[in-house]
Amino acid sequence: MGKIDNKADSVPKVSKKKDDSSLAKPDYQLEKFFKKGINSMADERFDEAISYFERALAHDPDNVPVLLKMGYARFHMDEYGEAMRIYDRVLDIDVANSEAWNLKSLIHYTQKNYARALDSAQKAIDTEPTFGMAQYNKSCYLSLLGKVNESLEALKRAVEIDVKNARRAVKDRDFQNVRIEDGFKRIIEVVVLECVRQGYHTIGAIVWTTFLDRADAEEALRTLMERGLLTMHEKRDGFHKIPTYDLAETVAKQIPHVKKSMFGIKKYDKTSVEALKNLSGTIQDVKASIDKEDVSALLKSFDEFIDTKKSGQYMIEKFLEDHREIRLWKVRLQEDGAADFVQDNKKKMLTVFENIEMSITRHLRSASA
Repeated sequence: MGKIDNKADSVPKVSKKKDDSSLAKPDYQLEKFFKKGINSMADERFDEAISYFERALAHDPDNVPVLLKMGYARFHMDEYGEAMRIYDRVLDIDVANSEAWNLKSLIHYTQKNYARALDSAQKAIDTEPTFGMAQYNKSCYLSLLGKVNESLEALKRAVEIDVKNARRAVKDRDFQNVRIEDGFKRIIEVVVLECVRQGYHTIGAIVWTTFLDRADAEEALRTLMERGLLTMHEKRDGFHKIPTYDLAETVAKQIPHVKKSMFGIKKYDKTSVEALKNLSGTIQDVKASIDKEDVSALLKSFDEFIDTKKSGQYMIEKFLEDHREIRLWKVRLQEDGAADFVQDNKKKMLTVFENIEMSITRHLRSASA
């Protein structure tokens, strides 16, 4: 079973603009107790963590990040009823909170109520289609319910979102019903193909990246070559020849052009470079809109980073957490109090887009080099 996507470093939202000159700001107290609770959870002192979270909630009873962590602490103490009550409270505040739906699914899973677990995981995915952990959990629940084909399809999607889900799958006992199927081998092939696409060209790099067994990876490589999806070459390393694998030309034309070498060097064709330049320009527009606190302009600009027909696919591949954050921001901006939300989160938004911009600038320099 997959682990929870635990964002331990997230900072709780602030509902109102505060006076920075105040030495006893309610949001300062909230954040202080929130961080203390996170630290206690890290040391598995869950009773102490809950005490801190309760003190944080005294300053903002509807603070979603604090509620989620408190529910998580209750979950680890096997207090499933109380944890479920907390997650339902989160969903009363924000029905589109994908993390709360995913956490609810884990409670049902622990209680072996796999049908209800599946329903909650699906609601998390409906809210956030690129939530890889919820997609992975969905595949587990389907396997446990004996729905082999559906489980394999869900697992393929989870791996497409995050190739690291392959590591979980090959060791996860929840897939016992699926593992004996030929379709599970296709999952391994998808993982290996995705690895090569991302620029991991040797068997050692593929095994290291995916945590697959070497024999499984080698079998997948042979099958992919037989199907004409991969080609093999040899490069000399001293007195040795090392097999390397690349996408077949027909496959390479059908996927994004960004490739990554073993040393992290990015290679781009002219189309990709132009797309990155356009994305960089969009970031400038977004930053200006954030400075102006222009909600309507931000909603329009965010589509460029979310829509997979635009730059969304690139964001999923290279900035998955940021893509998820921007999707959440868009939901918030469509609710009441959007202007206050931008005002309260201006610094965080600017930091996210500045980090993306710096990464794109590095990539463009590599391309020109």
